[in-house]
Amino acid sequence: MKNARFLMSNTDHTKCPAPTKPEFSFIGRSNVGKSSLINMLTDHKHLAKTSGRPGKTQLINHFEIDSRWYMVDLPGYGFAKANKKLKADWNKMIRNYLTERENLVSVFVLIDSRLSPQPIDIEFISWCGQLELPVIIIFTKADKQSQSKTSENVHRFLDEMDKMFVEAPEFFVTSATTKVGRDELTQFIEENVSEYYK
Repeated sequence: MKNARFLMSNTDHTKCPAPTKPEFSFIGRSNVGKSSLINMLTDHKHLAKTSGRPGKTQLINHFEIDSRWYMVDLPGYGFAKANKKLKADWNKMIRNYLTERENLVSVFVLIDSRLSPQPIDIEFISWCGQLELPVIIIFTKADKQSQSKTSENVHRFLDEMDKMFVEAPEFFVTSATTKVGRDELTQFIEENVSEYYK
């Protein structure tokens, strides 16, 4: 990922860039470390705006990577302080984008590796599964606790996935601080981009 640039922000999937390049979206519970992960992957400190305040991302944000593919930063789900209408609008925006975007290759669902399985994450992934969306799980903040604790939480979450899917989604364990998982995730994306253009 040598060249990353911000393209546009939208609330309407029909106004997103023309679906001529493979697209990878990033979504997760508010404050899961989404912007930090995007910045780590692209090696740009300020490409995606980070915030200590949950619910900062409220739009569909498109970035173009190496002129070959799109990275999409989606609003976080489960932001408790948003009013009902705003939540409903966000949910509709996210649903329309995920179900209508024809060039979407992967939906990266970010999960905080410090936590035991959270119902809101399970529900969102279950919803994606019902719609047959191409979900990949990314566990974040692996540097924030011991490796054994991260491994324990990851396995507990994957056990929940086994109850829902015949085959559990592929997953990566990452840290935006130490760059753990960066090479593996980058390779996964590059392989899928190459496959898209075959």
